[in-house]
Amino acid sequence: MSRPETIRRFLEDAGWGGARRGCLAGDASFRRYDRLEEGERRAVLMDAPPPQEDVRPFLRIARHLGALGYSVPLILAADETAGLLLLEDLGDDTYTRLLAAGGDEPGLYRLAVDVLVDLHRRPAAEAIPDGVPAYDLDRLLAEALLLTDWYLPAITGTPTPDTVRQAYIEAWTAVLPVARGVPDTLVLRDFHVDNLMGLASRPGVRGCGLLDFQDAVAGPVTYDLMSLLEDARRDIDPSLVASLKAHYRAAFPELEPAAFDASFAVMAAQRHAKVIGIFTRLCLRDGKPGYLSHIPRVWRLLEAALVHPILAPVAEWIERTIPPEQRQVPS
Repeated sequence: MSRPETIRRFLEDAGWGGARRGCLAGDASFRRYDRLEEGERRAVLMDAPPPQEDVRPFLRIARHLGALGYSVPLILAADETAGLLLLEDLGDDTYTRLLAAGGDEPGLYRLAVDVLVDLHRRPAAEAIPDGVPAYDLDRLLAEALLLTDWYLPAITGTPTPDTVRQAYIEAWTAVLPVARGVPDTLVLRDFHVDNLMGLASRPGVRGCGLLDFQDAVAGPVTYDLMSLLEDARRDIDPSLVASLKAHYRAAFPELEPAAFDASFAVMAAQRHAKVIGIFTRLCLRDGKPGYLSHIPRVWRLLEAALVHPILAPVAEWIERTIPPEQRQVPS
């Protein structure tokens, strides 16, 4: 069957065949989201076509987070083989829209941090469901290499030489273990304002809805906090960042400050290097140039992270291989 026919039959079987359907959101991946409306009923169709996408991780993490009491979309219907999910519609109040409309920025961010505090207070065995992969050295390195494999060739016009790439690997291999100096938890991995919902009618941490978590891994508690506070898509006042970090830290007085700061810096540098590569790949491979506009901000965040002494090997490689005048949006 064609994709449209597969979707039509899925919606018919789920009791939504007569619903009006309109595009709700695209995605940096191959996923697409449509809103379904029929009378007073609303739902969201996730179209995640295989083999590029696999809805099973989303299902597993959604059910796990829901069982822990967090606000995630309820699963109304699923066809795992076809890559189709029918989800509860959590509305239009993404953090991004609320903030753009002048919403309570400190309050919204503090609630998001409270979600992480609540999750990270749980023992790892409770927070991390079975089957979630570890955020291990190989996975972290593969992500960091997006910088050398996509961004650097786009800037220089030539493939990255093997010797240069190997030196980059060695620099990261020397520093990535430092990130594991804090406890592990369930890392949602794309914890930022585009993927958070304001749900004013729900109490406590349930007032912050979670949307994008299918790439969850088991990794350092610093990662999602860093992802929230060092956002590739928007600037956050440094004083608010400092206040929110202090709020998180106050909930975990047993965390050794130096280890926390080092882990945070390493995870920040790794993510920013990855994101610069991903945004370049989205343009060159997938025809999505809109993400390129964020690259200058991500470079600023990466440069700030590299100030931490523990990242000296990576900072030296960056300075030697991508000097400041080359840290630009690929043409």
